[in-house]
Amino acid sequence: MNAPSFTITVQTDQPYDVRIGPGVIEAVPELVRSSQRVAILHPQSCMDLVSGLERRLVDQGQEVVRIPVPDAEEAKTAQVLAYCWASLGKAGFTRSDSVIGVGGGATTDLAGFVAATWLRGVRLVTVPTTLLGMVDAAVGGKTGINTAEGKNLVGAFYEPAGVVCDLTALRTLPVEELRPGLAEVIKCGFIADPAILDLVADRTAQVQDPESAELAELVRRSITVKAEVVAKDLRESTSVGTAVGRELLNYGHTLGHAIERREHYRWRHGNAVSVGMVYVAELSRRAGHLSDEVASRHAELLSSVGLPTTYDPDAFDDLLAGMALDKKSRGSTLRFVILDDRSSPGDAARRHTQATMLVGPPTSMLEEAYAAINGESQISAR
Repeated sequence: MNAPSFTITVQTDQPYDVRIGPGVIEAVPELVRSSQRVAILHPQSCMDLVSGLERRLVDQGQEVVRIPVPDAEEAKTAQVLAYCWASLGKAGFTRSDSVIGVGGGATTDLAGFVAATWLRGVRLVTVPTTLLGMVDAAVGGKTGINTAEGKNLVGAFYEPAGVVCDLTALRTLPVEELRPGLAEVIKCGFIADPAILDLVADRTAQVQDPESAELAELVRRSITVKAEVVAKDLRESTSVGTAVGRELLNYGHTLGHAIERREHYRWRHGNAVSVGMVYVAELSRRAGHLSDEVASRHAELLSSVGLPTTYDPDAFDDLLAGMALDKKSRGSTLRFVILDDRSSPGDAARRHTQATMLVGPPTSMLEEAYAAINGESQISAR
Protein backbone atom coordinates (compact mmCIF):
# COMPACT_ATOMS: atom_id res chain seq x y z
CA MET A 1 0.00 0.00 0.00
CA ASN A 2 1.45 3.34 -1.09
CA ALA A 3 -1.01 5.54 0.77
CA PRO A 4 0.48 8.41 2.80
CA SER A 5 0.00 8.73 6.55
CA PHE A 6 -2.14 11.42 8.16
CA THR A 7 -2.81 12.68 11.66
CA ILE A 8 -6.15 14.30 12.49
CA THR A 9 -6.59 15.93 15.89
CA VAL A 10 -10.03 15.76 17.49
CA GLN A 11 -10.29 19.11 19.27
CA THR A 12 -12.39 18.33 22.33
CA ASP A 13 -11.75 19.19 26.00
CA GLN A 14 -9.13 16.46 25.96
CA PRO A 15 -7.75 16.55 22.40
CA TYR A 16 -6.44 13.33 20.90
CA ASP A 17 -4.90 12.29 17.61
CA VAL A 18 -6.25 9.88 15.03
CA ARG A 19 -3.34 8.37 13.10
CA ILE A 20 -4.18 7.02 9.65
CA GLY A 21 -1.89 5.14 7.30
CA PRO A 22 -0.09 1.87 6.61
CA GLY A 23 2.03 0.63 9.51
CA VAL A 24 0.88 3.22 12.06
CA ILE A 25 0.12 0.49 14.62
CA GLU A 26 3.75 0.99 15.68
CA ALA A 27 2.56 4.15 17.45
CA VAL A 28 0.42 2.21 19.96
CA PRO A 29 3.12 1.28 22.52
CA GLU A 30 4.06 4.92 23.02
CA LEU A 31 0.43 5.82 23.77
CA VAL A 32 0.36 3.41 26.74
CA ARG A 33 3.99 3.66 27.85
CA SER A 34 3.07 5.00 31.30
CA SER A 35 1.03 1.90 32.20
CA GLN A 36 2.38 -1.14 33.99
CA ARG A 37 -0.47 -3.34 32.74
CA VAL A 38 -2.21 -3.24 29.38
CA ALA A 39 -5.36 -5.18 28.48
CA ILE A 40 -6.03 -5.93 24.82
CA LEU A 41 -9.68 -6.67 23.96
CA HIS A 42 -9.89 -8.42 20.63
CA PRO A 43 -11.86 -10.95 18.57
CA GLN A 44 -10.26 -14.18 17.34
CA SER A 45 -9.96 -12.73 13.83
CA CYS A 46 -7.32 -10.23 14.99
CA MET A 47 -4.94 -12.73 16.62
CA ASP A 48 -2.00 -12.04 14.27
CA LEU A 49 -2.22 -8.29 14.75
CA VAL A 50 -2.60 -8.65 18.52
CA SER A 51 0.38 -11.02 18.77
CA GLY A 52 2.65 -8.48 17.11
CA LEU A 53 1.34 -5.68 19.31
CA GLU A 54 1.78 -7.81 22.44
CA ARG A 55 5.45 -8.44 21.60
CA ARG A 56 6.07 -4.70 21.28
CA LEU A 57 4.43 -4.01 24.64
CA VAL A 58 6.32 -6.81 26.41
CA ASP A 59 9.57 -5.52 24.91
CA GLN A 60 9.01 -2.19 26.62
CA GLY A 61 8.49 -3.93 29.94
CA GLN A 62 4.71 -4.13 30.26
CA GLU A 63 2.41 -6.86 31.46
CA VAL A 64 -0.14 -7.70 28.78
CA VAL A 65 -3.53 -9.29 29.47
CA ARG A 66 -5.38 -10.58 26.44
CA ILE A 67 -9.16 -10.52 26.70
CA PRO A 68 -10.70 -12.40 23.73
CA VAL A 69 -14.27 -11.38 22.96
CA PRO A 70 -16.87 -12.55 20.42
CA ASP A 71 -16.84 -11.04 16.97
CA ALA A 72 -19.18 -8.26 15.83
CA GLU A 73 -22.31 -7.33 17.78
CA GLU A 74 -22.19 -10.52 19.87
CA ALA A 75 -19.46 -8.79 21.88
CA LYS A 76 -21.70 -5.93 22.96
CA THR A 77 -23.64 -7.66 25.74
CA ALA A 78 -23.83 -7.28 29.50
CA GLN A 79 -22.42 -10.79 29.88
CA VAL A 80 -19.30 -10.03 27.85
CA LEU A 81 -18.92 -6.71 29.65
CA ALA A 82 -18.97 -8.49 33.02
CA TYR A 83 -16.39 -10.99 31.74
CA CYS A 84 -14.07 -8.11 30.78
CA TRP A 85 -14.47 -6.48 34.20
CA ALA A 86 -13.66 -9.79 35.87
CA SER A 87 -10.53 -10.16 33.72
CA LEU A 88 -9.29 -6.71 34.75
CA GLY A 89 -10.05 -7.42 38.40
CA LYS A 90 -8.18 -10.71 38.42
CA ALA A 91 -5.17 -9.02 36.80
CA GLY A 92 -5.14 -6.25 39.40
CA PHE A 93 -5.73 -3.35 37.03
CA THR A 94 -5.37 0.10 38.58
CA ARG A 95 -6.27 3.58 37.39
CA SER A 96 -2.82 4.01 35.87
CA ASP A 97 -3.24 0.98 33.57
CA SER A 98 -4.63 0.95 30.03
CA VAL A 99 -7.17 -0.76 27.79
CA ILE A 100 -6.63 -1.23 24.06
CA GLY A 101 -9.50 -2.23 21.78
CA VAL A 102 -8.37 -4.02 18.60
CA GLY A 103 -11.06 -5.00 16.10
CA GLY A 104 -14.17 -3.74 14.40
CA GLY A 105 -16.57 -1.12 15.66
CA ALA A 106 -18.31 -3.46 18.09
CA THR A 107 -15.00 -4.29 19.76
CA THR A 108 -13.95 -0.65 20.10
CA ASP A 109 -17.41 0.25 21.45
CA LEU A 110 -17.08 -2.46 24.08
CA ALA A 111 -13.46 -1.62 24.93
CA GLY A 112 -14.42 2.02 25.37
CA PHE A 113 -17.21 1.16 27.80
CA VAL A 114 -14.93 -1.18 29.72
CA ALA A 115 -12.32 1.59 30.04
CA ALA A 116 -14.95 4.18 30.98
CA THR A 117 -16.41 2.08 33.77
CA TRP A 118 -13.41 0.30 35.28
CA LEU A 119 -12.43 2.34 38.36
CA ARG A 120 -14.50 5.15 36.78
CA GLY A 121 -12.05 5.54 33.94
CA VAL A 122 -8.70 4.20 32.72
CA ARG A 123 -6.63 5.09 29.67
CA LEU A 124 -8.10 3.91 26.36
CA VAL A 125 -6.55 3.42 22.93
CA THR A 126 -8.58 2.10 20.00
CA VAL A 127 -7.16 0.25 17.00
CA PRO A 128 -10.02 -0.24 14.51
CA THR A 129 -9.34 -2.94 11.94
CA THR A 130 -12.40 -2.54 9.70
CA LEU A 131 -13.40 0.34 7.47
CA LEU A 132 -16.59 0.82 9.47
CA GLY A 133 -14.62 0.93 12.70
CA MET A 134 -12.15 3.46 11.33
CA VAL A 135 -14.61 5.97 9.92
CA ASP A 136 -17.33 5.61 12.54
CA ALA A 137 -17.11 3.73 15.83
CA ALA A 138 -13.54 4.36 17.00
CA VAL A 139 -13.66 8.17 16.72
CA GLY A 140 -15.89 10.40 18.79
CA GLY A 141 -15.97 9.00 22.30
CA LYS A 142 -19.24 7.07 22.13
CA THR A 143 -19.03 3.73 23.91
CA GLY A 144 -21.64 1.17 24.87
CA ILE A 145 -23.38 -2.16 24.60
CA ASN A 146 -26.68 -3.39 23.21
CA THR A 147 -29.69 -4.73 25.10
CA ALA A 148 -32.68 -6.77 23.98
CA GLU A 149 -34.60 -3.51 23.71
CA GLY A 150 -32.23 -1.74 21.32
CA LYS A 151 -28.76 -0.85 20.14
CA ASN A 152 -26.34 1.23 22.21
CA LEU A 153 -28.98 2.05 24.81
CA VAL A 154 -26.42 1.55 27.60
CA GLY A 155 -23.16 3.44 27.33
CA ALA A 156 -21.06 6.48 28.11
CA PHE A 157 -19.20 9.30 26.40
CA TYR A 158 -15.53 8.50 26.95
CA GLU A 159 -12.70 9.86 24.84
CA PRO A 160 -9.68 7.75 23.94
CA ALA A 161 -6.08 8.81 24.42
CA GLY A 162 -5.53 8.00 20.77
CA VAL A 163 -6.96 6.20 17.75
CA VAL A 164 -4.72 4.25 15.37
CA CYS A 165 -6.12 3.34 11.95
CA ASP A 166 -3.55 1.06 10.32
CA LEU A 167 -4.72 0.77 6.72
CA THR A 168 -2.79 -2.48 6.21
CA ALA A 169 -5.48 -4.15 8.34
CA LEU A 170 -7.90 -3.62 5.45
CA ARG A 171 -5.87 -5.82 3.10
CA THR A 172 -7.46 -9.04 4.31
CA LEU A 173 -10.92 -7.60 4.76
CA PRO A 174 -13.50 -9.44 2.61
CA VAL A 175 -15.54 -7.20 0.34
CA GLU A 176 -18.70 -8.00 2.31
CA GLU A 177 -16.96 -6.47 5.34
CA LEU A 178 -15.58 -3.50 3.41
CA ARG A 179 -18.87 -2.39 1.87
CA PRO A 180 -20.70 -1.65 5.15
CA GLY A 181 -17.97 0.85 5.95
CA LEU A 182 -18.64 2.60 2.66
CA ALA A 183 -22.17 3.34 3.89
CA GLU A 184 -20.76 5.49 6.69
CA VAL A 185 -18.30 7.05 4.23
CA ILE A 186 -21.12 8.00 1.86
CA LYS A 187 -23.08 9.33 4.83
CA CYS A 188 -20.21 11.73 5.54
CA GLY A 189 -20.39 12.84 1.93
CA PHE A 190 -24.07 13.68 2.10
CA ILE A 191 -23.93 15.48 5.45
CA ALA A 192 -20.72 17.47 5.04
CA ASP A 193 -18.25 16.68 2.22
CA PRO A 194 -19.63 16.38 -1.34
CA ALA A 195 -16.15 15.54 -2.63
CA ILE A 196 -16.64 12.11 -1.07
CA LEU A 197 -19.73 11.54 -3.22
CA ASP A 198 -17.88 12.59 -6.38
CA LEU A 199 -14.99 10.26 -5.59
CA VAL A 200 -17.34 7.31 -5.02
CA ALA A 201 -19.21 8.08 -8.25
CA ASP A 202 -16.11 8.58 -10.38
CA ARG A 203 -13.89 5.82 -8.94
CA THR A 204 -16.41 3.20 -7.90
CA ALA A 205 -14.12 0.20 -8.41
CA GLN A 206 -11.08 1.82 -6.82
CA VAL A 207 -12.86 2.84 -3.60
CA GLN A 208 -13.69 -0.83 -3.06
CA ASP A 209 -10.01 -1.81 -3.29
CA PRO A 210 -8.53 -1.98 0.23
CA GLU A 211 -5.07 -1.08 -1.09
CA SER A 212 -6.09 1.91 -3.18
CA ALA A 213 -5.13 5.54 -2.61
CA GLU A 214 -8.78 6.41 -3.25
CA LEU A 215 -9.98 4.40 -0.26
CA ALA A 216 -7.28 5.94 1.93
CA GLU A 217 -8.51 9.37 0.86
CA LEU A 218 -12.08 8.43 1.77
CA VAL A 219 -10.94 7.32 5.22
CA ARG A 220 -9.13 10.63 5.75
CA ARG A 221 -12.07 12.72 4.58
CA SER A 222 -14.63 10.76 6.59
CA ILE A 223 -12.66 10.97 9.82
CA THR A 224 -12.15 14.69 9.23
CA VAL A 225 -15.93 15.12 8.97
CA LYS A 226 -16.55 13.20 12.17
CA ALA A 227 -13.77 14.98 14.06
CA GLU A 228 -15.18 18.39 13.13
CA VAL A 229 -18.73 17.49 14.14
CA VAL A 230 -17.63 15.90 17.43
CA ALA A 231 -15.43 18.87 18.32
CA LYS A 232 -18.46 21.17 18.21
CA ASP A 233 -20.82 18.92 20.20
CA LEU A 234 -19.18 16.03 22.03
CA ARG A 235 -22.22 15.01 24.08
CA GLU A 236 -25.08 15.75 21.64
CA SER A 237 -26.19 18.77 23.66
CA THR A 238 -26.83 21.25 20.84
CA SER A 239 -29.57 19.41 18.94
CA VAL A 240 -32.53 21.50 20.12
CA GLY A 241 -35.78 21.90 18.19
CA THR A 242 -34.94 21.57 14.51
CA ALA A 243 -31.25 22.40 15.06
CA VAL A 244 -28.82 19.54 14.44
CA GLY A 245 -25.59 19.15 16.42
CA ARG A 246 -23.71 15.88 16.78
CA GLU A 247 -26.88 14.01 15.90
CA LEU A 248 -25.95 14.91 12.32
CA LEU A 249 -23.75 11.79 12.45
CA ASN A 250 -26.90 9.71 13.01
CA TYR A 251 -28.17 10.46 9.52
CA GLY A 252 -29.94 7.30 8.35
CA HIS A 253 -29.51 5.59 11.71
CA THR A 254 -33.08 5.84 13.02
CA LEU A 255 -34.45 3.25 10.62
CA GLY A 256 -31.05 1.55 10.43
CA HIS A 257 -30.99 0.72 14.13
CA ALA A 258 -34.59 -0.51 13.97
CA ILE A 259 -33.61 -2.91 11.16
CA GLU A 260 -30.65 -4.18 13.18
CA ARG A 261 -32.87 -4.79 16.19
CA ARG A 262 -35.48 -6.61 14.11
CA GLU A 263 -32.76 -8.80 12.61
CA HIS A 264 -31.26 -9.51 16.07
CA TYR A 265 -28.06 -7.79 14.83
CA ARG A 266 -27.47 -10.33 12.09
CA TRP A 267 -27.48 -7.50 9.55
CA ARG A 268 -24.26 -5.53 9.34
CA HIS A 269 -24.55 -2.01 10.71
CA GLY A 270 -23.51 -0.26 7.50
CA ASN A 271 -26.02 -2.25 5.44
CA ALA A 272 -28.85 -1.22 7.75
CA VAL A 273 -27.73 2.42 7.70
CA SER A 274 -27.63 2.29 3.89
CA VAL A 275 -31.34 1.43 3.81
CA GLY A 276 -31.93 4.04 6.52
CA MET A 277 -30.35 6.79 4.42
CA VAL A 278 -32.42 5.94 1.37
CA TYR A 279 -35.51 5.97 3.58
CA VAL A 280 -34.81 9.28 5.28
CA ALA A 281 -33.97 10.89 1.92
CA GLU A 282 -37.37 9.80 0.64
CA LEU A 283 -38.98 11.05 3.84
CA SER A 284 -37.27 14.42 3.41
CA ARG A 285 -38.39 14.60 -0.21
CA ARG A 286 -42.00 13.92 0.75
CA ALA A 287 -41.81 16.55 3.49
CA GLY A 288 -40.78 19.12 0.89
CA HIS A 289 -37.17 19.55 1.99
CA LEU A 290 -35.14 17.57 -0.53
CA SER A 291 -35.05 17.68 -4.31
CA ASP A 292 -35.80 14.60 -6.40
CA GLU A 293 -32.22 14.69 -7.70
CA VAL A 294 -30.51 14.53 -4.31
CA ALA A 295 -32.98 11.98 -2.95
CA SER A 296 -32.39 9.68 -5.93
CA ARG A 297 -28.63 10.04 -5.65
CA HIS A 298 -28.71 8.24 -2.31
CA ALA A 299 -29.89 4.95 -3.78
CA GLU A 300 -27.72 5.36 -6.88
CA LEU A 301 -24.45 5.78 -4.99
CA LEU A 302 -25.16 3.20 -2.31
CA SER A 303 -26.25 0.53 -4.78
CA SER A 304 -23.21 1.29 -6.99
CA VAL A 305 -20.94 -0.11 -4.27
CA GLY A 306 -23.16 -3.11 -3.59
CA LEU A 307 -25.09 -1.83 -0.58
CA PRO A 308 -28.79 -2.61 0.03
CA THR A 309 -31.34 0.12 -0.54
CA THR A 310 -34.57 -1.72 0.42
CA TYR A 311 -35.84 -3.98 3.18
CA ASP A 312 -38.77 -6.31 3.92
CA PRO A 313 -41.90 -4.53 2.59
CA ASP A 314 -44.04 -6.07 5.33
CA ALA A 315 -41.85 -4.91 8.22
CA PHE A 316 -43.13 -1.35 8.69
CA ASP A 317 -45.09 -1.91 11.91
CA ASP A 318 -42.12 -3.65 13.56
CA LEU A 319 -39.74 -0.94 12.40
CA LEU A 320 -42.02 1.85 13.59
CA ALA A 321 -41.98 0.32 17.06
CA GLY A 322 -38.20 0.01 16.88
CA MET A 323 -37.76 3.62 15.78
CA ALA A 324 -39.67 4.75 18.87
CA LEU A 325 -36.64 3.59 20.89
CA ASP A 326 -34.25 5.79 18.92
CA LYS A 327 -32.09 8.06 21.08
CA LYS A 328 -33.23 11.12 19.10
CA SER A 329 -36.84 10.55 20.15
CA ARG A 330 -38.30 12.87 22.78
CA GLY A 331 -41.09 11.18 24.69
CA SER A 332 -43.37 9.68 22.06
CA THR A 333 -42.19 12.08 19.33
CA LEU A 334 -40.01 10.71 16.57
CA ARG A 335 -37.23 12.98 15.29
CA PHE A 336 -35.27 12.37 12.08
CA VAL A 337 -32.09 14.03 10.88
CA ILE A 338 -32.89 15.04 7.30
CA LEU A 339 -31.21 16.99 4.52
CA ASP A 340 -32.70 20.17 3.12
CA ASP A 341 -31.72 21.71 -0.22
CA ARG A 342 -34.97 23.58 -0.78
CA SER A 343 -34.21 26.34 1.73
CA SER A 344 -31.16 27.58 -0.18
CA PRO A 345 -31.61 30.08 -3.05
CA GLY A 346 -30.38 29.44 -6.58
CA ASP A 347 -30.75 26.64 -9.07
CA ALA A 348 -30.53 23.00 -8.07
CA ALA A 349 -26.88 22.64 -9.12
CA ARG A 350 -25.82 25.44 -6.78
CA ARG A 351 -27.96 24.70 -3.77
CA HIS A 352 -26.17 23.96 -0.51
CA THR A 353 -27.60 20.93 1.23
CA GLN A 354 -28.15 21.61 4.93
CA ALA A 355 -29.32 19.43 7.77
CA THR A 356 -32.37 19.95 9.91
CA MET A 357 -34.56 17.89 12.20
CA LEU A 358 -37.92 16.59 11.03
CA VAL A 359 -39.99 16.44 14.21
CA GLY A 360 -43.10 14.30 14.62
CA PRO A 361 -43.95 13.49 10.99
CA PRO A 362 -47.37 11.81 10.61
CA THR A 363 -47.39 8.03 10.58
CA SER A 364 -48.98 8.09 7.14
CA MET A 365 -45.93 9.91 5.74
CA LEU A 366 -43.58 7.48 7.43
CA GLU A 367 -45.43 4.52 5.97
CA GLU A 368 -45.66 6.03 2.49
CA ALA A 369 -41.93 6.78 2.42
CA TYR A 370 -41.19 3.22 3.48
CA ALA A 371 -43.44 1.79 0.78
CA ALA A 372 -41.77 4.04 -1.80
CA ILE A 373 -38.24 2.75 -1.19
CA ASN A 374 -39.34 -0.85 -1.57
CA GLY A 375 -40.33 -0.57 -5.20
CA GLU A 376 -37.02 -1.92 -6.49
CA SER A 377 -35.21 -5.24 -6.18
CA GLN A 378 -33.27 -5.77 -2.98
CA ILE A 379 -29.55 -6.46 -2.82
CA SER A 380 -28.74 -9.19 -0.34
CA ALA A 381 -27.39 -7.68 2.87
CA ARG A 382 -26.32 -10.82 4.66
